[in-house]
Amino acid sequence: MFTGKVAVITGASSGIGAIMAQKLSQRGAVPVLMARSTDKLEAVAASLQGPCGVYRIDVTSTGQVMQTMEQVIEQYGRIDMLINNAGYGIFERFVDAPLEQFEDMMNVNYMGTVRCTKAVLPHMLKAGGGHIVNIASMAGKIGSAKSSGYSATKHAVLGFTNCLRQELVGTGVYLSAINPGPIDTPFFDKADPTGNYVNNVRWFMLKPDKVADRVLHAIERRIPEIDMPLMAGVGVKLFQLFPRAFDKVAYKVLNKK
Repeated sequence: MFTGKVAVITGASSGIGAIMAQKLSQRGAVPVLMARSTDKLEAVAASLQGPCGVYRIDVTSTGQVMQTMEQVIEQYGRIDMLINNAGYGIFERFVDAPLEQFEDMMNVNYMGTVRCTKAVLPHMLKAGGGHIVNIASMAGKIGSAKSSGYSATKHAVLGFTNCLRQELVGTGVYLSAINPGPIDTPFFDKADPTGNYVNNVRWFMLKPDKVADRVLHAIERRIPEIDMPLMAGVGVKLFQLFPRAFDKVAYKVLNKK
């Protein structure tokens, strides 16, 4: 299924982006790595066993995104998979967080996803096939204290994904949302510099290798959405059924930042 497929991965310089690149390469795909740090991308590329591409990209720049995706298509002839993984978070109380922080997170996490999809989707539609994966978050379904900015971006990603999936029915292009809970990656170097949150939820944190496997599984099986871990998925269902009652439980369980 993956052999010879061209797979663009944003945010591929570390974390699950880098691991997805490794797993795709092992399965015979051609990972095209994208991020802002060329040095880190080159280090990831050096660890891969097969051919790959490396492109520096800033997903907040519409012009750069459009130009870079066109370069990839010119070089490889197509893009079979797009994994929108670029993003970051900062955990801070709303009253303390500057407006610029909200704007930048939305620009990267949400608009970055929109820009990359806008650049690639027309080519997939013309080819009559492809798969787009948006890495969202359980934070896009359940809110918690000090996550108002980050959670809002992931709510936006999920809203965008759910609407676009309806538009793509019958086109041959598939769209998946992956909603992980906290993952043991460098994400928390910026999101939680004190380490307090990580220490509080370490028992609950997902291994990046497992998340990467689930992404590939979603592509193989054309699964529209995956919540993980299972416990978090159950929590989402309870929240949807009993939102106000769940708030009382969530306050104790989720607010560990």
